Amino acid sequence: MSETKANKAGSAKTRDAARAARLKAALKANIAKRKAQTRARSDAPQTVQKDKE
Repeated sequence: MSETKANKAGSAKTRDAARAARLKAALKANIAKRKAQTRARSDAPQTVQKDKE
C-alpha cells in the first residue's frame, strides 16, 4: 500500500494498469493453487483403510 502513496506522480491509467496486472497475477496463482488441490484430492485414496484384526 505504501507503493501507491509513494507513486502519486503516476497517472490514474498507470495505477489502474498496475493494479489490473497484480490482480491478474493473483488470480492466475489462485487458479493454479486450486487446480493443484483438486489434483491432489483426486489422486488420494478414496477410502480409509482399516486395520485388519
